[in-house]
Amino acid sequence: MNGRRRRHFLAALEPMLEPGERIEVTTIVNLSSVSVGRTAAFAAASTIMSGGMAVIPVPTPMYLAMTDRRLTVFEADPMFSKPRGHVVTLARAGLVRSPIRERVINSSFVVSAPDEEQGLRLVFPLLARKDRDLVAAALPEAG
Repeated sequence: MNGRRRRHFLAALEPMLEPGERIEVTTIVNLSSVSVGRTAAFAAASTIMSGGMAVIPVPTPMYLAMTDRRLTVFEADPMFSKPRGHVVTLARAGLVRSPIRERVINSSFVVSAPDEEQGLRLVFPLLARKDRDLVAAALPEAG
């Protein structure tokens, strides 16, 4: 995350922090991934339907902050550096993660509470592997 994006994200995040809460990681993630096969099929279908113009679906980028107490996600604006709005905050206590799933252009894991059926898939771009490793190290792997 570049300096200007980080400053704007921290400005939006700071009012939500509790006294003494420390920010450990800030990064850009996607909350869902689109498979390469599905993307290729969608692009081919949209090219045919539109008479030659290809449309490729792209997930909305999100800003992720991990503090010593919780994970907070804001929607990022792809054109400007300011976050659009708060999406979710999860307390870190009790969260577990799935094994890291490596791909060529990104990697991901699912964060969930042990008693919840649904989790949150965090997809990290290739350039954010260091941040991914920090977040993964802070959350125990589900057994």
